[in-house]
Amino acid sequence: MGSVADTSWPFMKMHGLGNDFVVLDGRARAVAMDAVLAQALADRHRGVGFDQLAVIAPAEGLDAELIFYNADGSLSAACGNATRCIARHLMDEAGRDTLRLKTGTRVLEARDAGRGLTSVNMGPPETRWDRVPLAHEVDTLHLPLEGDPVATGMGNPHCTFFVEDAEAVDLAARGPGIEHHPLFPERTNVQFASLIGEDTLRMRVWERGTGVTLASGSSSCATAVAAHRRGLTGPEVAIHLDGGVIHIRVTEEGVWMTGPTCHVFTGTLTAQFLASLR
Repeated sequence: MGSVADTSWPFMKMHGLGNDFVVLDGRARAVAMDAVLAQALADRHRGVGFDQLAVIAPAEGLDAELIFYNADGSLSAACGNATRCIARHLMDEAGRDTLRLKTGTRVLEARDAGRGLTSVNMGPPETRWDRVPLAHEVDTLHLPLEGDPVATGMGNPHCTFFVEDAEAVDLAARGPGIEHHPLFPERTNVQFASLIGEDTLRMRVWERGTGVTLASGSSSCATAVAAHRRGLTGPEVAIHLDGGVIHIRVTEEGVWMTGPTCHVFTGTLTAQFLASLR
């Protein structure tokens, strides 16, 4: 196994609205992450536990590159709440209020939004079928699936269902089948959302490679885009997640996401733990 090291290794535990992350800083000392180690760290009984893992890496001409892993060890090109959490950490560390970060193929702008909030521009949404991506050409505003969902790419694929009552949806029962539907060659994140007020949505999330999560930044962006395309909301939306409220603003420059972050603790992966994975 290509572990991070043969000795102890520091990590940070963070969350954005209950969407929780393990973060390893590989700027000064390279992190050789792999699926085995990511899965072991994701185990909430024998590891640390997370929805996603992020590695901070150096990036020429930018403040950092963020590399994301899902709980099943697979890679993810985007993770909005982790990006906000790490942006807050890096801004505090550098004494700055703006940053530019690489995630997947995108360069994202992050900024201090005041009042303890952090904003990230997740970039423009993808609404073409081949950019989401989907397996074949269809209308992304009305997918040919039961429930008439919307497909959106936010650096990762999303499938959003608008339902009468998001609370009534059995995510654990419905999520896996949609995640692995043949229409989504890279699998998909799944959202169920209800309009509960003017420009206000209640949304619940099934994340590919992880399962049910209390929040998801990229899912919130995709849902806001889908709702705006459907004419259900304006370009600015408050989304009530299981873990709290996040604010999304759809602009010509990209989709801005604003919300709280929390650096819960800093810990150390021990040599014993790392050795046990060989």
